[in-house]
Amino acid sequence: MTAAFASGQRRALRLEGRAEQLESLRRQMASLAGRTAVPGAAAARADDVLPGPGSVLPLPRWLADALPAPLPRGSVAVLTGARSLVLSVVAAVTAAGGNAVIVGQQDIGLLAAAEMGADLSRLAVIPDPGTDPVEVAAVLVDGMDLVVLGLGGRKVPQTRARAVVARARSRGCTLLVTDGDWHGAPTRLEARVCGYEITPARRDTPAPGFGRISRVRLEVGGLCAGRTVPRARAG
Repeated sequence: MTAAFASGQRRALRLEGRAEQLESLRRQMASLAGRTAVPGAAAARADDVLPGPGSVLPLPRWLADALPAPLPRGSVAVLTGARSLVLSVVAAVTAAGGNAVIVGQQDIGLLAAAEMGADLSRLAVIPDPGTDPVEVAAVLVDGMDLVVLGLGGRKVPQTRARAVVARARSRGCTLLVTDGDWHGAPTRLEARVCGYEITPARRDTPAPGFGRISRVRLEVGGLCAGRTVPRARAG
């Protein structure tokens, strides 16, 4: 009897902790949604963003041109390979005025996102979502335009994936999945680095940032809405 009571007490504490975590996430979402972008922020790459109608997610122009169909809001896409692809989408969405959150990516490069034109005032990061990142993502879709979910090698089965997708579709939030698999995702893109650009010197005098990588060239392919994406390069 004592052991059963202790077990039930521990379970109640876990449930209470989870409820507090989810409530904290909701407060963070409300705070993020209430922010306003600083005038001129992320304007450096504004010409690279493809503004779309309300039902289509803003994407970098080079990626939008490569896809055989637009990426609709409320859909799920699995992205693998170079992380620059994820950051470029985050940059496009936030530069266009949308709110985004990155979940389960402890070593994400926010400096790289900012250099791509991301508005960091519209970006939240939850590096450690706990033991159930899918549940955290399911809460976040209520108040975000884009949720980037790192699964840490997990696979999301069809029954659970269907419920989250239905919620994301009803909220108009797009879910980008990395580091794992999402059953039934209609869009699957793979990116690889195919080259770099290095900051050059000015004649014989080293320039500030000389020798630093200034641009990464990506090659992207895969499937979008069941159709093959021809290998496309950015940079």
